[in-house]
Amino acid sequence: MALLETKGLSKHFGGLKAVSDLDLSVEEGEIRGIIGPNGAGKTTLFNVISGTYKPTSGEVFLNGERISGLRPSRIAAKGGVRTFQRTALFKDFTVLQNVSIARHLLANESLLGAVFGTARRMEKAHEARALEILEFIGLADIKNELSHNLPHGHQRALGVAMALATEPRLLMLDEPVAGMNPQETARMTELIRKLRDEWKITILLVEHDMRTVMGLCEYITVLNFGHKLTEGAPKEIVSNQEVIEAYLGSDNILEDDGFAS
Repeated sequence: MALLETKGLSKHFGGLKAVSDLDLSVEEGEIRGIIGPNGAGKTTLFNVISGTYKPTSGEVFLNGERISGLRPSRIAAKGGVRTFQRTALFKDFTVLQNVSIARHLLANESLLGAVFGTARRMEKAHEARALEILEFIGLADIKNELSHNLPHGHQRALGVAMALATEPRLLMLDEPVAGMNPQETARMTELIRKLRDEWKITILLVEHDMRTVMGLCEYITVLNFGHKLTEGAPKEIVSNQEVIEAYLGSDNILEDDGFAS
C-alpha cells in the first residue's frame, strides 16, 4: 500500500485549474521528486496535500487514511509534514529553543504556553529529543545561537530540524536547496538521503535545481499546467521529449544543466 496517494485530485481557482485530476502514488521509503515549469501546479499540490488548501475534487490518502480537507495540524499529527520555500523560524530564539518549541507543539501544547509558559522549565524529554535531532542535522554545535544570526543554509537546515521534531512519516520539502551555494546544496542533499536511509522518512520534494533532483530522487513526477505529464526514473525523464518541450520557452532548465541533448 502506498504511503501517500491522490485520486482524481483537483484544485481550481476560478477558471484556473492549478491541479487537475491528478493520480499520484508514493511508496513508503521513496525519495520522490515533483518537477515542472513555473505555474505547473507543484506548490498548489503541496498545499492541498498538507491541508493549506481544500481540494476542489478528488481525495488524498496518507497511510490508507483519507486526509483531504483536514486542517494542516491534523494532517501533521497523522505524519504528513511540510516545509516551506521561506523558512519560518522563531527569529529571536536559539536553535535549540526553535526545535524544542516544535516538540511542545507536537505534544498539543499551545504556542503561547510553549514559548512563554514552559520555555524556562522545558521538559527534559523535549530537550533531549531536540538535541538528538540537532546532532543528526549537524547543528548541535550552534544550539545556543540565535536563529536570525544563522547563514541561509543553516536556517534551511533548522527548518528541517523543526519538521523532524513533529515525528513525520512523510516529509514534504518545498525547494529545499533554493538560494544555497554548492557546498550548502551538497550538505542538504546528503541530509535528505540520511532522513530516508537512517530515519526511514519518506520524502516528497519540489525543487527547481535539476542536478539535485536527478541525483537524489529515484522516481520523478512531472507536472505541466496542473496535469501529470509523465513520471519515471531520472534517466527516463531527461530523455522524454514531452518533458524537454515543456521546459522550452520557460527556463530551459534541462538543457542549461546538461540533462537534455
